[in-house]
Amino acid sequence: MKTSVERQVVLPWNQVVRISFNSIKARFFRSLITTLTLTLAVAFVAFTWSSYDMLNAIWPHADKSLQDLIASSGYELTEKGFGSSPKDIWLAILSVLVCVVGIINAQLMAVTERFREIGTIKCLGALDSFVVRIFLLEAVYQGLLGGVSGSVLGVLVATLSLLWKFGFAVVYSWPFQQMLSTIGWASGLAVFLSLIGVIYPALVAAKMQPAVALRAEE
Repeated sequence: MKTSVERQVVLPWNQVVRISFNSIKARFFRSLITTLTLTLAVAFVAFTWSSYDMLNAIWPHADKSLQDLIASSGYELTEKGFGSSPKDIWLAILSVLVCVVGIINAQLMAVTERFREIGTIKCLGALDSFVVRIFLLEAVYQGLLGGVSGSVLGVLVATLSLLWKFGFAVVYSWPFQQMLSTIGWASGLAVFLSLIGVIYPALVAAKMQPAVALRAEE
């Protein structure tokens, strides 16, 4: 009997995927705001790192006049090449923190809007872990979309910016593999930030009592 009951309340992953995807579609504009927050934060980080990668690719093949132009543009060359300054690092950390706070706030508001939905699925026998998985999967969807779009945007803006400053030498020395790497880890960063931002709201939703949730919505 115990095994039978567990099979009723522990729903398979495909149901979690379907429910979370439908929740995003139903709350498209709120999800879009969260995704745009991730996009902007990741775009800034990807812009900074990809700019230095491109400068490091250009420098060994640049003539003296181009090297002087790069140096006069405010980029500092160290023994290890071009890299992030403490200011860049702090700005990146600040943008990440603002992004996480924004995600937490948006997800907490989403929990408030979904009192009846959460209460209903818990009344039907869903476990706390099922509710948590719904929120985590939604965070993964938003993280992937925001990460890919943000990293591509950051790399594109960095390329155009350096192309405007230093000409077609940027295109000739464009580091394709490093740019793919930047897009990959920046997308991963967005998923990580999205998951960090949704953990607390997901736990709040999971611990909600069904009767209280249904009554609060009325």
